[in-house]
Amino acid sequence: MSGRGLSEQAFLVLTALAEQPLHGYAIVQAVESLSQGRTRLRVGTLYGVLDRLVADGLAERDREEVHQGRLRRYYRLTDAGVRALSAEVARLSAHVRAASAVLRAREAR
Repeated sequence: MSGRGLSEQAFLVLTALAEQPLHGYAIVQAVESLSQGRTRLRVGTLYGVLDRLVADGLAERDREEVHQGRLRRYYRLTDAGVRALSAEVARLSAHVRAASAVLRAREAR
C-alpha cells in the first residue's frame, strides 16, 4: 500500500472482508451494499483489486469450494489488512473533520 491511502475500491473490498471471508460474487454484492449502489465492481476489476490486495499482504485466499458445479474462491482479511483498513478509516475521518470545520466556519461568516 502506498502512503496515499487505499483506492475507494480497495477500501470497500477490505471493508467487505472485515466481517468474514467471502467469495467473489459475495464481495461484489457487499461492495454495492456498503456503497449504497454508488460502486459496482465488474468481475475483472474485482479480481484486479484482489490480486493487488493479496500481493500487498492485505488479503489472502481462505479456501475454495465447488457450488453448483462452479469453483468459489474465498478471500479473507489478514492482520495487515485490518491495520491498513483501520489506518484508512482514521485518515478519511481526519479529512472529514477538517472539511467539516471549514464548512462550519464558512457558514458562520
